[in-house]
Amino acid sequence: MERELALEFVRITELAALSAAGWMGRGDKIGADGAATAAMRAMFDTVSIRGTVVIGEGEMDEAPMLYIGEQVGNGTGPEVDVAVDPLEGTELVAKGLNNALAVLAIAGKGNLLHAPDMYMDKLAVGPELAGRLSLEDPLETTLTKAAELLGKPLSNLTVMILDRDRHRQQIEILRRVGVRIKLLSDGDVAGAMAPAMADSGIDLYVGSGGAPEGVIAAAALRCLGGELQGRLRPSSQEEENRCIAMGLTDPHRILTMEDMVGTEDVIFAATGITPGEILSGVRYLPGNRAETHSIVMRAKTRTIRFIQSNHYLPNKPIFGQVQSEAAASRA
Repeated sequence: MERELALEFVRITELAALSAAGWMGRGDKIGADGAATAAMRAMFDTVSIRGTVVIGEGEMDEAPMLYIGEQVGNGTGPEVDVAVDPLEGTELVAKGLNNALAVLAIAGKGNLLHAPDMYMDKLAVGPELAGRLSLEDPLETTLTKAAELLGKPLSNLTVMILDRDRHRQQIEILRRVGVRIKLLSDGDVAGAMAPAMADSGIDLYVGSGGAPEGVIAAAALRCLGGELQGRLRPSSQEEENRCIAMGLTDPHRILTMEDMVGTEDVIFAATGITPGEILSGVRYLPGNRAETHSIVMRAKTRTIRFIQSNHYLPNKPIFGQVQSEAAASRA
């Protein structure tokens, strides 16, 4: 993929973030997600790719845009797989909480896993632990190995996990072993990225979350030199059959980075919607301006760019259109 595309992808996440930020604290996660999705979809038409959405807002009959299988881009340029989450953390925006992001990942055609919409067990680590732990091991074993490899006592190991009832047993194990725990209310992609971010203070991310978010996080970790291992958790025979129909003949096997994001180049971009540990949120400024903070990464070069942008909103027609539609829906 051409490196010049990286900035174009940031422009997409920026506009999705700007469009969603106006819904912060309004208690309407559907409205916020709809605004982010509409903006992201419109911006894709300005980018020189021939993209196919492999992870998006749902199946064609469930989502009006950015649905799985939809063609995006202006029809020129490279053929690519597209994974998007226009608003990662809908509840976070609705409640005015931290760590909501607009995210996307792009890879060459056929490289991104078409992950079914179900839970996935995850183990995410940074570069120091990549390739050295296994999701097959009991959690206690994983924690002990991680502490030894990092050269620190278990009591100094920090583990992040979503604060969910389904994680009750894992949280009990974490507390019994004596590691530090950081409970995450929402934001599965940001949580999985955290161990690979030097200033996060997080050593491991464990637990289960959405499988599509797992693939997007794996793309980010590929760029960061980290690793995500996953294992799907089909909850019914119907879900088992869906996995098999999608080419996952053994739905319960460990999925590696290669399974999820291939071996070729990957570009990941994200823009903060609400303030977070990785990125600051959208900040409104005098004079019809707004400030965004984004990250864009490329696996081929392992370059990580943080971009702070100052936007003059009247010069963004797509943003204006999305805002007008949002105002009409709230009237």
